[in-house]
Amino acid sequence: MRKHRFRNSYLTASVSVSLVLCLIGLECVLLLSAGALVTRMRENMTITAVLTQDADSAQCARFEAVLEAGGHCSRYSYVSKEQALEEHITYLGEDPSVFLGYNPLSACYEIHPTDAYSHPDSLAQFAEQLKTMPYISEVIYPRDLADLMSSNVHDFSLALLVVALVLLIVSMVLIVNTIRLQIYSKRFIINTMTLVGATPWVIRRPFVLKNMLMGLASSVVALAVLSGVVYYVDFNLGVLLFPLSWQNIAFVSAVVLCSGLLITLLASLIATGRYIRMDNNSLYEI
Repeated sequence: MRKHRFRNSYLTASVSVSLVLCLIGLECVLLLSAGALVTRMRENMTITAVLTQDADSAQCARFEAVLEAGGHCSRYSYVSKEQALEEHITYLGEDPSVFLGYNPLSACYEIHPTDAYSHPDSLAQFAEQLKTMPYISEVIYPRDLADLMSSNVHDFSLALLVVALVLLIVSMVLIVNTIRLQIYSKRFIINTMTLVGATPWVIRRPFVLKNMLMGLASSVVALAVLSGVVYYVDFNLGVLLFPLSWQNIAFVSAVVLCSGLLITLLASLIATGRYIRMDNNSLYEI
């Protein structure tokens, strides 16, 4: 009966720790998702470099070589005069070549900057570099949008970090309390070991090892649950939570595993230390 009760207590603690570690892993997924979303938004900004009317294919090739060598853009596309005219007709519903007798629009390049060069100062510097090229007549980019996005991203990142920190503290408190309640039933054994002269580490060692093993098992369970959630959301709902690169997967796995081992270690040391320092009378007052 006592052995069965211990197993139930250990299973309950394992499930509780697994749920808390799932919360920690979910925090990491949300942080990575927010970072990936911000990167996509920044890389979707468009810098339009309008070519001069007399720009030829050789100059276009040199311009593309400059873009590829500079590392400022994630991708770019060439829009010919004919494509520009078709887009103008589609959006505005009028054809200027009909009453002018020629196509007044110029060819251009639509450039999407990398995340590192999407900040307002970097965009302005990149635009000035493009304006110095002789075959570029005009450079257009959303300066106001870049300023607004930079400000909002800073505020959003700060708020998300504060929320993640609060959730992390709550998670740690929950795990510490869960392990403390598990060790609570062993307080008389700890007190007896103290009375016979056992050192604090000798008393702590079995609890630390057992709970760290529980933390490792709970981490594996939490990662399995998170993998199932990410798989379901990605492949069934069609929503990509975060880029499934090996760096992101390794980051989430490392955070969950380290959190499971470190928090259970600290919780075991704190909980056993509390009962080691207690006298006989205090044990009955808890």
